[in-house]
Amino acid sequence: MATSFEPSRDTWPDALLSVQAGGRPMTIRTPRRTPCPAPSRPPGLGPRTWAEVPSRSRQVLVVTGHDRNAPVSAAVLYEYTGAGWRAGASRAAHNALHGWTDDHREGDLRSPIGVYTLTDAGGRLPDPGTRLSYDRSARFTASGTGFEGEHLSGSFGYVIAIDYNRRPGTSPLDRTRPLGPDRGGGIWLHIDHGGPTRGCVSLAEGAMKGLLRALDPGREPVVVMGDAASLER
Repeated sequence: MATSFEPSRDTWPDALLSVQAGGRPMTIRTPRRTPCPAPSRPPGLGPRTWAEVPSRSRQVLVVTGHDRNAPVSAAVLYEYTGAGWRAGASRAAHNALHGWTDDHREGDLRSPIGVYTLTDAGGRLPDPGTRLSYDRSARFTASGTGFEGEHLSGSFGYVIAIDYNRRPGTSPLDRTRPLGPDRGGGIWLHIDHGGPTRGCVSLAEGAMKGLLRALDPGREPVVVMGDAASLER
C-alpha cells in the first residue's frame, strides 16, 4: 500500500530525509536554518550617508527629521556590538525652525545635514559623568524667548558640540570657524526648551544627561543628522 509522509518543521533534521512514497524512495531536502545577518548599518541610512561615517566609529547618534522643512525630529543612539548595531531608545527632539539644509548659512534657521564627530561637551551644570572633554562655565547662557514664546533659560545646562565648522578638541564656546563665519557655527546638542532652534538639535534634559554619560571617545562617536529622505540617500 502506498503511504504518504508530511514531516513537521519541528521534526525536520538538518540533513536529508528519505521516506517511502508509493513504494519508491523519495528525498526531501530541508531548508537550511541560517541566522539573520547582523545589520551592516543603522536603519534609515543610505549608502551615500553611511559612506561618510568613519569606519572606526562604534557609536552613531541618528537624528532623523520628520520633514525637510519641519523643526521636529527623533534621536536614537546606535552602538556597535558583536551582533551588529544595537538601538537605544528613541528620543523626541527639535531642530531648526525651517528644517534642514545641505548648505547651511549663518542665519538661515536650518540645521546642517551631514555626519559630524562629537568630541567636546560643556554646560552651566556640573559634569554629569561624561567621558568627553567637559567645560563647565557660566558663559553657557541662554536668555529671552524662543520662536513659540517659550523661555530659553536653562537650555545650555548641558551641551555637546557638533563638529560642524568648528575646531574639535576645544570648548563648545570656541568661536573658530574653519569654513568662514558665513557658513554659521555654534551647532550644538543641548537641552530642549520646547520649541524650534536656530540650527541646533535639542533633547530633554534627562536624555542629554544620559547621552553625555553614554558617549565614549574611544568609540569615536558621530552624529548623523538630517531629514529622513536625505539620510536615506
